[in-house]
Amino acid sequence: MSPTFPLADSTLPLLARGYRWAPGLRGRHGDPPAVRTRLMGRPAVLLHGPAAVGFFYDEHHVLRHGALPGPVLDTLFGRGAVHTLDGSRHRGRKSLFVSLLMADGAVDGLVSLAGEHWRRASEGWRGRRVVLFDEAAAVLAGAVCEWTGTAGAVGGARGVAEDCVAMVDGFATAGPRHWKARRARARQEALLAGAVEEVRAAGGPAGGAGVLGAVAGHRDSDGRLLDPRTAAVELLNIIRPTVAVAWFTVFAAHALHRTPGVRAALPAGGAPYARAFAHEVRRFYPFVPFVGGLAARDLRFGGEPVPKGALVLLDVHGHHRDPGLWPDPHRFDPLRFLGREPGPGELIPQGGGDARTGHRCPGEDIAVGLLASLAPALARLDADVPGQDLEIPLHRIPTRPRSGFVLSVPARR
Repeated sequence: MSPTFPLADSTLPLLARGYRWAPGLRGRHGDPPAVRTRLMGRPAVLLHGPAAVGFFYDEHHVLRHGALPGPVLDTLFGRGAVHTLDGSRHRGRKSLFVSLLMADGAVDGLVSLAGEHWRRASEGWRGRRVVLFDEAAAVLAGAVCEWTGTAGAVGGARGVAEDCVAMVDGFATAGPRHWKARRARARQEALLAGAVEEVRAAGGPAGGAGVLGAVAGHRDSDGRLLDPRTAAVELLNIIRPTVAVAWFTVFAAHALHRTPGVRAALPAGGAPYARAFAHEVRRFYPFVPFVGGLAARDLRFGGEPVPKGALVLLDVHGHHRDPGLWPDPHRFDPLRFLGREPGPGELIPQGGGDARTGHRCPGEDIAVGLLASLAPALARLDADVPGQDLEIPLHRIPTRPRSGFVLSVPARR
């Protein structure tokens, strides 16, 4: 007998409750490891817990192809992106990202560039009030465009930052934010597709050196070059997530402002403490509410049937706030991670499992490295935090401090 699913659809409650939706749904059912619901008219099963992470990231259980709705593809990830592939096609495309983002020196190279862009930008903040979110996004955009070799193709860093922020900001909503995200993606895809065509024309099918050249010259599992628009999509899937570290940067500033002891410890604690701080920012602050896929076949999890084709959702926000997994989870404490790296199913803001072969983000080490570099720079920055609205609204996906975190930087003390 096929399992029954609620007739009531959870899409509107999700839009209204945001990050609280998945934990709230579980709570109303007594916090089981799996809850049946309905989302966008489709049967869905919400999973929670460490075992759920391994279950969700096993391709024998959950597929990505066809799982992401069109509006998400047209804003956040792009049509034909690696996120939408499974099996050998996914592994072939994933190898491109692994070779670029997990190669020796990749993290250090981009982090070093971001540090240079930060130093130049912060000198220009003197004597001004600045919105940290906007400035961090521009810093990260400038660094990643220089690192990928796309700076000449996409225009100024601030324009790239604004477009990438729009893509992330508008994927989970309707109305003006969503249409702004679509326009931003279309604009950047067109510019990057043109850059790919120029590289191929200049260097032949093998492309050229650097990230841009590697993407232009990549051959998929079928032996063919990516079409220019798909190549542009994958370039954006390096650029956009790097710019999205701006969210974590303002969360880092929020943590430093609210926990002065941590602010004092960060510059003195060196690289190990900075990395632990970066991990705790990614755990404590809301970024990804949940991730989704499609059941590959009839399955069971936590005693619940998961029929083939049903939406399978993994509760990421609830995972990071679960007192059964994290002692005192509502306390910001970098010492949780000092001297150790989290396990593959423990800290999952950028996915679970193996980044080299599965659907975990291969750029996670870059995100952690950037945050571990920028956070001490923030702690050392001579700036005041004027009165402002620092609330982080949980109904909004993605969220950030309402003010964007305003800093008042004196000319000189």
